[in-house]
Amino acid sequence: MGADGTAAEESKSWRDVIGAYVGLTKPRVIELLLLTTVPVMFFAERGIPALGLVAATVVGGALSAGSASAYNCVYDRDIDEQMRRTRRRALPRHIVSPVSALVFATVLAVLSTVVLGLWVNWLSAGLSVLANAFYVFVYTMLLKRRTTQNIVWGGLAGCFPTLIGWTAVTGELAWTPVVLFLVVFFWTPPHTWALALRYREDYRNVDVPMLPVVRSASEVGRQIVVYSWVMVATSLLLWPVAGTSLVYPVAAAVLGAVFLVEAHRMWSRARRSDALNEINPMRLFHASNLYLSLLFVAVALDPLLGR
Repeated sequence: MGADGTAAEESKSWRDVIGAYVGLTKPRVIELLLLTTVPVMFFAERGIPALGLVAATVVGGALSAGSASAYNCVYDRDIDEQMRRTRRRALPRHIVSPVSALVFATVLAVLSTVVLGLWVNWLSAGLSVLANAFYVFVYTMLLKRRTTQNIVWGGLAGCFPTLIGWTAVTGELAWTPVVLFLVVFFWTPPHTWALALRYREDYRNVDVPMLPVVRSASEVGRQIVVYSWVMVATSLLLWPVAGTSLVYPVAAAVLGAVFLVEAHRMWSRARRSDALNEINPMRLFHASNLYLSLLFVAVALDPLLGR
């Protein structure tokens, strides 16, 4: 029985370590990034792209995003250990050492570049490297702890999958993926500020100047509304720029209207009260995930249904 207990403990330990390394890549973030990559490939192909190309782009993109997240975890391990939302990550729990995590992140970065370069194209690989570097050096190391505009400009890194998805199919850049790039750019502040509002005390305790830490909830709500309007207007630009069918603009208009209602409602609640249980920012956060998901589904379906 003792031997069995030891074996079970070792097995659990290995599962913990593997789970910790997976956690370093922030899988939910990867899912969101791939959601803005694959639909753009469908749109660029004006149909169904080659499955091998999709698979290589997905694998390469996932490795690159996982690498950037792992680098972020290494650099932010000091504040992650103090925040409720992040204290269960691998480095704060000391399941993985900083050196091991750094090596892991670097291996993922190299593998992603090789996969995208050899099986997709080197333009897509280069854009992936640029996105990774921007997230690590510009957002994580330069902006995050210094300015309330950290997520606005740092969020540029999360917009690159639209460009990578397009170049994977076409081998060149164009205005169409730039419009989608801007949609994600303007979507990022409402999405992130809603989450940061929920965890504003966490950010305040570690001196990270997220907007909800240094501005009132009402002001955060106002800025969320402004960005939301610009986001929806930008999403509708795809119709004339890319010459879509009516499938996309109808979906974009309906989804945009629903999101704007949610943004205005949250702002209204924030003007009445500063209490989080009254503001309920996570409602908008979850709505933002659903909005982006369905909008890019519409991007993928437009060339299939609008013929």
